[in-house]
Amino acid sequence: MTDNSKTLERPANRFASSLSHVAADLGKNGIFLALIAVVLLFQILTDGILLRPQNISNLIVQNGYILILAIGMVMVIVAGHIDLSVGSVAAFIGAVSGVLIRDGFEWWVAILISLVVGALVGAWQGFWIAFVGIPAFIVTLAGMLIFRGLALVVLGNTNIGSFPDEYRALGNGFLTDLFGEFDVDPFTLGIGIVAIVIYIVQSIRTRRGRQSYAQEVEPIAWFIAKIALISAGILWISWALASFKGLPITLIVLAVLVLVYGIITNRSVFGRHIYAIGGNRHAAELSGVKTKKVDFFIFVNMGFLAALAGLVFTARLNLAGPKAGDGFELEAISAAFIGGAAVQGGVGTIGGAIIGGLIIGVLNNGMSILGIGIEWQQAVKGLVLLLAVAFDVFNKRRAGGR
Repeated sequence: MTDNSKTLERPANRFASSLSHVAADLGKNGIFLALIAVVLLFQILTDGILLRPQNISNLIVQNGYILILAIGMVMVIVAGHIDLSVGSVAAFIGAVSGVLIRDGFEWWVAILISLVVGALVGAWQGFWIAFVGIPAFIVTLAGMLIFRGLALVVLGNTNIGSFPDEYRALGNGFLTDLFGEFDVDPFTLGIGIVAIVIYIVQSIRTRRGRQSYAQEVEPIAWFIAKIALISAGILWISWALASFKGLPITLIVLAVLVLVYGIITNRSVFGRHIYAIGGNRHAAELSGVKTKKVDFFIFVNMGFLAALAGLVFTARLNLAGPKAGDGFELEAISAAFIGGAAVQGGVGTIGGAIIGGLIIGVLNNGMSILGIGIEWQQAVKGLVLLLAVAFDVFNKRRAGGR
């Protein structure tokens, strides 16, 4: 082979390698591409209504409680469990907070007590699962009945409403006009710009870290294109929120949760133990992982997040009712599985669960705008869940075959 032919082959090999990197990256981010596809579909079907500033803000506020539940649920599923009680726990905690405020407690005291009660509920269920050895399906099914009944008892089978503005802000409030009244809120835009800067810096640091360990990285052109596209998306969402009412309090709560739980699952010993248990419980035990302790705290955490979701939902409606929380557990489980969590456990991410929850939210919002009945909405969401799990099973079988 001549030197000229070798010279021609090198660019071809580099191009093929670049395409392989891009294809692999797109495959890893398939759920994100699915979200974009769903958004574009409903943007077209609704004649542009879906992505109006008001609708984007409503999408975040209306689905905040599902996204909060999805964060906890994906950790439960990764460990190989399931939690059917989160909707009832959310209703129970909403009832507890409503009664506390009605009886004269300060709003912040009611919130703190409610969160503690939620963690105790999780500890109750975690005890039976971790230390008694009853399957999570049975324990949380019982919990679904128990705490739905307790919600009815606490409320006396009536509704409680009209809460203080500070409490309602948790589910319906906005940070806006901090620097005066403008058509486009500068504070919200500033937060978006800060988020973009943090994202770019973190992406560059991650790339350099991989290069320092001689690991393969994506082509620089693709790396820049990804940063540009995601940064443009963040800036556009920030502008949309700034054009409406500003930064939703619910979004701030979600951002803090995603940051904290992202660190817990990716960079802490507890997070690594959750994945180890889900991957192979027996091997994790032989490796010295205290599986019972981990299981216990997973459900304590789920109880805490279910309580927070109940508070956000109650604050948004300005009403604590016995019917609150119906179907929450199904949407949280769906969000986790659509976001890439494996049925057998051991696989799943916080980011994936958030994207899965957003897909459900876009489906709900888009179909409502189109005037599709609730019966068809349920059918479509069920079909999406089935296809997501089928795709996961198909990928595992294909990998096993190779």
